[in-house]
Amino acid sequence: MNVRATVRWSLAIGAVATGVLVSGSLMPSALRAQSPTATDITYTKDIAPVLQRSCENCHRSGGGGPMPLTSYEEVRPWARAIKTRTGIGPHAGVMPPWYLEKNIGIQKYKDDPSLSAAEVAKVAKWADSGAPRGNPADMPPARQWADANTWRIGTPDLIVKTKNIVVKANSPDWWGEIEPVAIPLEEDRYVMAVEIKEVNDATVHNGGRDTVGGLFVWHHLIYRTQVGLDMSVETAELDSSTGDNVVSWPVHEVGRNADYFDPKAARLLKKGSYIVSDSLHTHSSGKDVTSHLEFGYKLAPKGYKPLYKRATYSLGNGVDIDIAGMEKNQQLHAYAVLNEPTKIISFEPHLHAPGTRMCLEAIWGYNIQTLSCVGYDHNWVRGYSFADDVAPLLPKGTILHITGYMDNTTGNKNVADPRNWSGSGNRSITNMFIDLGNRVFMTDEQFQEEMRARVAQNPGKDIMLGCPLCGVVAQQQKTATQTQNQQQQQ
Repeated sequence: MNVRATVRWSLAIGAVATGVLVSGSLMPSALRAQSPTATDITYTKDIAPVLQRSCENCHRSGGGGPMPLTSYEEVRPWARAIKTRTGIGPHAGVMPPWYLEKNIGIQKYKDDPSLSAAEVAKVAKWADSGAPRGNPADMPPARQWADANTWRIGTPDLIVKTKNIVVKANSPDWWGEIEPVAIPLEEDRYVMAVEIKEVNDATVHNGGRDTVGGLFVWHHLIYRTQVGLDMSVETAELDSSTGDNVVSWPVHEVGRNADYFDPKAARLLKKGSYIVSDSLHTHSSGKDVTSHLEFGYKLAPKGYKPLYKRATYSLGNGVDIDIAGMEKNQQLHAYAVLNEPTKIISFEPHLHAPGTRMCLEAIWGYNIQTLSCVGYDHNWVRGYSFADDVAPLLPKGTILHITGYMDNTTGNKNVADPRNWSGSGNRSITNMFIDLGNRVFMTDEQFQEEMRARVAQNPGKDIMLGCPLCGVVAQQQKTATQTQNQQQQQ
């Protein structure tokens, strides 16, 4: 048995022994241990705070959810459904839509709306006990929302809007260009975070059109910003985040959350730039919809200069994909070797309709670490930005490995006809297999500095997930301290 097999076999044995949820057949030990036994779980004391934190951002008047959940009268009819949807686990359909697997990999991410195992158990116990209201005095103050278009990144410093498009009620899927949009900047600025919203007049959640409730008609937009309108830009130019004329940006996809750049590697937005795209995918929602996108940018302070450069390697396979009909748990694999020290800022699986899961793994010699595993739903795409103090720090020579899991059966509602074989392609009924996450390259000196800071944040830890050499740095620092103490005693 090879090293990889030995590691995974050991993990599997440990998972079974502890009751960790791996395939959905075992109940998580953490959930069993934290399951509430009291019968006094109430809406006002226990459930409302959870809904306010994790659900109301969509489930409120004017929000993207199909029903508001801001009062007991609104919530009570949906108690059983809330129990079901919050208890699905990291799979398509779970609410809130956050598919991170909590039994493997790094667990600290920005903007994580998910419920803890204890909260999931509490919701279930409350629903099973008749969903009691409780004491009105226990009800937290109503959460105030600025408006229906509250930005997750905070109030943007700059908002840029595309022109309206009209998608007819039963029009076919369409791929094409957008009309370039001028960006009103008087000087070059760097961007710390970007968020894109679709704003439209679709107010009906149409049954059968289930892409985020049927409210949105832009499935995705692959775009760049470029100075001027020279449409002969070569694709190779998109590899640079600080080129003279062209800057590429994270893909916008339906249901997607905001993107945060490393504080030391903000992305350049140049004066005189336009938002340009020749890869827009729209689909109908069952009614005529007038819609546009709004790009919200959080800018770095004037005078900011990035220290790190954007990592420019490809991790995925969009060419030779082979998905058999009527078969689940099919796997795709792709690898990339890091030629420079690298920090992973975010993990963003991109699959198509058959996709159900993706894992990211780092291999350094015989050290193999699973950094993240997440479920996938092509109707609601998520990006997972690592918290700053756990973002993977990987040395030159690390092999990154992604594994995609595909379900081309009737059990996957996203697949139009699972009897069919499918290969690679841009349409949702064909396939892609890519990690679209953000990463930065560092110099050797910057990498050492980052590792020393990580070690200082984790005193006494010799093994740090996502930083295979941090243990070496920790041991070096420990030895240096011991030597210094000995010299002082002499």
